[in-house]
This record gives sequence, C-alpha cells and structure tokens, in this order.
Amino acid sequence: MAGRYYEGFSIGEVISHAVRRTVTEMDNTLFSTLTMNTAAIHLDYEYAKTTEFGRPLVNSVFTLGLVVGISVNDTTLGTTVGNLGWEEVKFPKPVFIGDTIRAETEIRAMRVSKSRPTQGIVTFLHRGWNQRDEIVCQCLRNALMLRQPE
Repeated sequence: MAGRYYEGFSIGEVISHAVRRTVTEMDNTLFSTLTMNTAAIHLDYEYAKTTEFGRPLVNSVFTLGLVVGISVNDTTLGTTVGNLGWEEVKFPKPVFIGDTIRAETEIRAMRVSKSRPTQGIVTFLHRGWNQRDEIVCQCLRNALMLRQPE
C-alpha cells in the first residue's frame, strides 16, 4: 500500500510529488463533456480566439482533480476513508492544453476523530504548478484517514 496512515504524517511536512502530467486536448474535451460543462471557453477554438487568452482554457475542475490526483500515491492510496471537504480552492493562473502540471502537498493540520477513534482527520494543502513554475491551483482538503492498526 502506497498511502500513509494518519500517524505517518506530521504538521508542516511538505511532500513533493514526483509524478507530473501534461494536459491533452482529449483530457479537457472528455472531462468537460462528461461533466456537462459545455462552456465555449473550454471547447470552441474559434470562440476562444476572441478571448483574452486566445485559446481554450482547461476546465478548472479537471485541474483541481489532477493536482489532488497526483498526490494520491504519496499520501492517501489505500488509507483514506473519504474526503470531508474542500476549502479555499484557487486558480491563480489558467491551464492550457500542453501544460505540464506538477504538485506538492503540505500537511496543515491533524486530529484524531472524536466519533471514530480508529481514524483521524488530516488537512492537506495541495498546490499545482505549470512548467513555467506558476501556481495554477491551490486548495485545502480535509480527509478522513485510517489510523495505523495495532
């Protein structure tokens, strides 16, 4: 199992994830249409040419999922019970087709669950950068994690 149990994290720890991923046109088109987000800014190249960006923007929800997804192998694979919530989701810079995204995770808070003593809550700060070292996504995520079995 690649993920860590609750006790495997420490507040202030920063985990730099080795996996990177280049966003493709198919990623953006498929994700946008599967989630019923048919906004022209994501799918219509001719429309996008008329915007300040001059080309389609990658769906921001895809970007959020990618940044968090990159973190899974190093943090929660097989040890998470579930996500409890997202806070302060920000997209300071747009993502475009062909951008390569990398991520890091900082452990912001931890506490043992009051109602589930075999589990704990970890607050992760996920950040994603493009190949120009611009932050493209940042969010706080609270996850319910398994504690180390005795």
